[in-house]
Amino acid sequence: MKRVLSSLGIGAATVDTVLSTTLTAGKSVDARVDITGGNETQEIDGIYFALATRYETDESTRTAKIDTFRVADSFTIEPDEERSQTVSIDVPYHTPVTMGRTSVWLDTGLDIDWAVDPDDRDALEIEPDPLRRALFDAVDSLGFTLRTAQCESTESLFSDHRFVQEFEFVPRSGPFAGELDELEIVTLPEGDGFDLVIEVDRRGGLLAEQFDTDERYERLSLRSGDEGDLEERLRATIERNL
Repeated sequence: MKRVLSSLGIGAATVDTVLSTTLTAGKSVDARVDITGGNETQEIDGIYFALATRYETDESTRTAKIDTFRVADSFTIEPDEERSQTVSIDVPYHTPVTMGRTSVWLDTGLDIDWAVDPDDRDALEIEPDPLRRALFDAVDSLGFTLRTAQCESTESLFSDHRFVQEFEFVPRSGPFAGELDELEIVTLPEGDGFDLVIEVDRRGGLLAEQFDTDERYERLSLRSGDEGDLEERLRATIERNL
């Protein structure tokens, strides 16, 4: 009976990953994986991890795996045995940052034959990499404030990307206060950096909004070394589209 219950996940081994809940995109972090045996001896074929987020489609909200990896060393865990293992987790630089409505988490599971794999979920705070930090600093310097951020499906727009993260800013002060309704920026992973898809939503009358003539788009490249003049490039982009 114990074996049957373990196959259903009742009385099976459990796993818990202990790590800092605040991580930086593009950096690595050490984590401790604690495994506790269940009611019977079990063979563990490996430990697997999945870094995940949610994105919006026209019909629903879906889950996307940002990255997956596993520790493939097999071992036997005895009843009530406790063991720990240290692993290094690489956070991809294109991991969405947890701003606005964006959430990111780490799933950990044990690979056990003929059993419901026990798993552990840890909510994470993802801080921006240096490139996106420079982007947010530049937008802030131009007087914009973040209104919301979320991941959205883009399969119909960018075939190489299932989803991207979009940031919506509103001008609270500075040179564009009173000139724009909002500034939307999509960070599209590209090579060792990002392409910024920028939408300038001008203040317009009813007809302009109805026919989308108040919206202009432009694309900028953001690579290492571009941080110094980013504010001026953004200013020039917005001014061209007023």
